[in-house]
Amino acid sequence: MAEMNSNMTKLEDLLSGTTRQDEGEKIELVAIIGAGVMGQGIAQTIAGSGIDVTIVEKNAEHLKKAKESLKRSMQNEIARWAMTSSEMKSVLNRIHWTLEFDEIKDADIIIEAVDESFQLKRLIFKKCDEIAKPETIFISNTSTLSLTQIAEITNRKDKIIGMHFLNPVPKVPLVELVRALDTSDDTVKIVKKFAAKIGKTPVEIYEYPGFVTTRIIVPYLNEAMHIYLEGIASAKDIDTAMKLGYNLNVGPLELADSMGLDEVLSWMIHLWRDLGEPRYRPCPILRKLVRDRKLGKKTREGFFKYDENGKMIL
Repeated sequence: MAEMNSNMTKLEDLLSGTTRQDEGEKIELVAIIGAGVMGQGIAQTIAGSGIDVTIVEKNAEHLKKAKESLKRSMQNEIARWAMTSSEMKSVLNRIHWTLEFDEIKDADIIIEAVDESFQLKRLIFKKCDEIAKPETIFISNTSTLSLTQIAEITNRKDKIIGMHFLNPVPKVPLVELVRALDTSDDTVKIVKKFAAKIGKTPVEIYEYPGFVTTRIIVPYLNEAMHIYLEGIASAKDIDTAMKLGYNLNVGPLELADSMGLDEVLSWMIHLWRDLGEPRYRPCPILRKLVRDRKLGKKTREGFFKYDENGKMIL
């Protein structure tokens, strides 16, 4: 009798098409909260894999700038023969831009990609929890904050997980899959399949400040900034030394500029506060550049100067 009941359950699952194993392959709509550099890159990556995307932004000005920025970025890819016009058109056709938060209600996955603010992320997750379907999985792109604490504001703590994408999202094949305290095995399995579908290799880790990539990269960037501050070498020579000496594609200071110096400063502050170790204490030159609103490529000046396409001006 037990065997018959088990077989009937499997048959029902097969006929209904709702087995947990297949859910990762049934993602049809992903909502992204936040259309900054990371949100744009995540949207492009997901839409490029054939999944529809809805991007929510806070106001019309930010939304317009984001649309223009994403289109310009893909046009640059076309100019470098890294993308075709038809591929760009296909990606843009799958992305829906909106100011209406209610448009996330049918999403299978919701990805939060806003600034690294604990309170802001908690407010967004609370609002999403009130609107989204009960089975919808919530993903945060946080690089330093506690997912467990963010999840506490919701009624679906088992469906909260982190996907820490690295910039530029369409080009970096890695994503850190971050398990919070209450994240279920089913959620992990679904999101792993989703990561594979969008062309990313997931590295599964447990929640800890900085995870893996941020915790390792921050001291590297910080030390390069101290070398620059102390006048030991120019920014150009520091980056040249690291690129040629260690076979890296980009030097630490240009890398920081690409990430956004305000973001890098935020990571350092969080890690210094949470771990209390001097190697995470932000270099004074970083604080000065951020105060001066020289935030790297997005403002066309940081440790280096850049043109409107993000190419370094030598």
